[in-house]
Amino acid sequence: MLRAMATAPDRHLFSIGEFSRVSGITVKALRLYHEQGLLVPTRIDAETGYRYYAAPLLDRARAIVALRRLELGLDQIGQMLASADDSAAILAAMEAHRGVLEQRIRSLRSAVRSIGQFIEDERKAIAMLHENDGVTEKSVDPMLIAGVRMKGRYGDSGKGFAKIGRAFGRLINGPCFMLHYDAEYKEDDADFEACMPVRQGKQVEGVAVRELPAARCVCLLHKGPYDRLGPSYAKAFRYAKERGYTISVPTREVYVKGPGMIFKGNLKNYVTEIQLPIES
Repeated sequence: MLRAMATAPDRHLFSIGEFSRVSGITVKALRLYHEQGLLVPTRIDAETGYRYYAAPLLDRARAIVALRRLELGLDQIGQMLASADDSAAILAAMEAHRGVLEQRIRSLRSAVRSIGQFIEDERKAIAMLHENDGVTEKSVDPMLIAGVRMKGRYGDSGKGFAKIGRAFGRLINGPCFMLHYDAEYKEDDADFEACMPVRQGKQVEGVAVRELPAARCVCLLHKGPYDRLGPSYAKAFRYAKERGYTISVPTREVYVKGPGMIFKGNLKNYVTEIQLPIES
């Protein structure tokens, strides 16, 4: 009689079957969660090995069920709930995780928009590539230019344009442009020259003034951001190759309409003229 009383469970504890029913977790899963240390029974009978659970463990059980629905691994759930020893701590842990998920959703939405824009741009590029509309040939007259020869990233060209602007100011008489001395694309060590046409001028430290010779060029106006110039270049190169032209360097990019000194403006409205000097 005394032995039976010693092994009888506390009437305030749930058996594993009862806890399974009220928590919505299978007995098999409860045993696994016990092994993983996620949901440890309040008491285990020393003789029978039966597991018993106190009511406060239901908060933790419900949190595990919710997190499992998010397809989180048991290790992740364990890390989240490691310091959550009461319902308030569990709610705080889930609140923090909700913030992580909301940030992930925002990132995914941004990625979806980027992919959508990429698909739209690529469709336009593919359609454009198979047409020669917009590609022209013209003779570009010689011009006096001020230039800053640079090595690095193309985006660094703004420093060169700014230097020319400070040195020549009102003597500048046309849109800025860039001379590309590389035959291929380079990311960090590109060889290029930031240039502006000038009415007159003399050599300034770091800025060379010289005459850029006349050239016969294959030309194409590109409308849109600079990172979408590739398809327009492909179209111009295709035109030149079909006619047996040899393209010589430096090639030219004339920034007919681009960012201002203060405001960038709408990138979709930028206008860049690609000029490929050719030899028949």
